[in-house]
Amino acid sequence: MESIGNFWLYAIFFAIVAVMLLVDFLGFKQKDHEPVPIRQAALWSAAWVGVSGLFAGGLWWYLNGEVGTAIANQKTLEFVTGYLLEKSLAIDNVFVWLMIFAAFAVPPALQRRVLLYGVLGAIILRTIFIFAGAWLIQEFSWILYIFGAFLVYTGIKFLKGGHDEPVDIENMKLLKWLRGHMRITPTLREGKFFVRENGLLWATPLFVVLILVEFSDVIFAVDSIPAIFAVTTDPFIVLSANLLAILGLRAMFFLLAGAAAKMYYLPYGLGVIMTFIGIKMLLLDVYHVPIAASLGFIGVVLTITAWLSWQHAKHLTPGEK
Repeated sequence: MESIGNFWLYAIFFAIVAVMLLVDFLGFKQKDHEPVPIRQAALWSAAWVGVSGLFAGGLWWYLNGEVGTAIANQKTLEFVTGYLLEKSLAIDNVFVWLMIFAAFAVPPALQRRVLLYGVLGAIILRTIFIFAGAWLIQEFSWILYIFGAFLVYTGIKFLKGGHDEPVDIENMKLLKWLRGHMRITPTLREGKFFVRENGLLWATPLFVVLILVEFSDVIFAVDSIPAIFAVTTDPFIVLSANLLAILGLRAMFFLLAGAAAKMYYLPYGLGVIMTFIGIKMLLLDVYHVPIAASLGFIGVVLTITAWLSWQHAKHLTPGEK
């Protein structure tokens, strides 16, 4: 499979990811038992988007010098489109995390810790999934049509309101399995994932929350990774756009924590985008939709979705907000 990625590009990219994780760990903090201010979360979210923008600029500069302007423009557009797609799909994941934390009454200080490990786990798992997907596409090119059909199905499910139904945390099979196979303390033990009591090792509800957060990301990766392969099959672009999109999820989580009810039309916007991407993938041998057109379409749909959601929120009663 053709790719712009080489040893040095991957080395530089993973070094950037490591530095960003360290900055996130050391910089994005708050005193225990205090909620993260919206302003702080907004500034950090803007910073992560800015870093991704700088990466896109650096990628264009490197490719322009190595392989020419045409390829530099193409690959940078692919990155920006993939990044925007992954970022928009990640918002739905954030709302599921909100429900998980609410179900287990996890305080904000511990939410930050769980999400740090959750993002780290997501980086590892998505890297594995992306390279596995790239290998499958290289060996079995027809799998792109399966991805396309799956995305159309998922998009229609969004449009029908299939993702509007609240997630019933207590009836999740994974949670029932964990409770049936592990010793779990009845309450949180500060920020600990495991404790030893009466000579026995016990998992805490915080560890269960971490498992559910990781599991939810795996579920969403099943949607998002095929979607970005419709934008580009270059593993380096897929990986960099995907990982940079999820690196800022901790800040975005706290930014959106109070806005779940205000994003009323988000599932419908995502449904339109997923259906479009799926159809685009199914028509690969008939017509190739330009990357710029895909980027413009995604941007327009998200803008309209945000405007409609804002209009809807304005007409809610105080008790509904």
